[in-house]
Amino acid sequence: MLTVLVASGCTDDGSENPAASGKKERASPTTTPTPPPPHPVSLAALMEREYDGDGLRLRRELVSTDAYRQHNVVYRSGDLRISGVLNIPRGKGPFPAVVLAHGYIDPDIYVNGQGMRRELDWLARRGFVTLHVDYRNHAGSDNDPDADTNLRLGYTEDVINAVHALRSWDGPVDDDRIGLAGRSMGGGVIYNVLTVQPGLVDAAVVFAPVSSDTVDNFERWIRPDPGRENLARKIVRRYGEPDKNPAFWRNVSPRTYFDRVTEPILILNGTSDDSCPIRWSRRTTEALEAADADVTLRVYDGEEHAFGPQWPSAMRRTTQFLRDHLS
Repeated sequence: MLTVLVASGCTDDGSENPAASGKKERASPTTTPTPPPPHPVSLAALMEREYDGDGLRLRRELVSTDAYRQHNVVYRSGDLRISGVLNIPRGKGPFPAVVLAHGYIDPDIYVNGQGMRRELDWLARRGFVTLHVDYRNHAGSDNDPDADTNLRLGYTEDVINAVHALRSWDGPVDDDRIGLAGRSMGGGVIYNVLTVQPGLVDAAVVFAPVSSDTVDNFERWIRPDPGRENLARKIVRRYGEPDKNPAFWRNVSPRTYFDRVTEPILILNGTSDDSCPIRWSRRTTEALEAADADVTLRVYDGEEHAFGPQWPSAMRRTTQFLRDHLS
């Protein structure tokens, strides 16, 4: 604040100086400063956006079984068109629905609906409409050249808009009974969605999820990968090292915002998972519990990242959890 000392009873422009004349100066009303806008690459920025996913359209029928019909679909996510796979149970409906977020698969080799085909089939056979999201830059989805540099936060937008697209669709979906399921990287996407849009869905399940601290994921897969050396340098140059700019990295980590979570979460992880270690899920569970969130962690002894012999048991638990909370 600049302070001006005036020796005479008048200011430089000839007006009377209240202090010198003995008159009391009326205090200016105080105003609360407007907080700066959030960093555009942050969960806080996603919280301020409006989501209007719509335009869900069924394209080619891919599969027809005794339990469901499967279609390739597209819908809108902001300015992008996103592709996916939709399973529609046979019967009158309306049916509860689950939006599925797959784990990391190189977009150059990824094909429509890849990543959670087992879960897609299992849940549809048990009466759930299942929408598997391809994400931007995958399969028939539009391209976003900044997706990786923006730490793939756009995938969060695509899943949020998938829920909105299901609700605006005139198909047999019960709008009041929608859940989420994600695997590995997709589990991290689900954590993001729950913090960005509390109340959007009724429940969520994550299988072998990544860490809820984005620094863990950066240090596990991006920095040490020779094929992503240029990407790692670009991210650090743009946002800073995690220990040099911790505020940025906190604001892209869903753990920071777990106090916003309002939906029950089921976490399923194997003790022999060498990709997404069980300690990550334990720490996430502890953080959710500290934030008074409704979270359940189920540990599967000896199971690896993809789940093998105990996958049917995990899916039975998943089905019961969704039925209990999508009611």
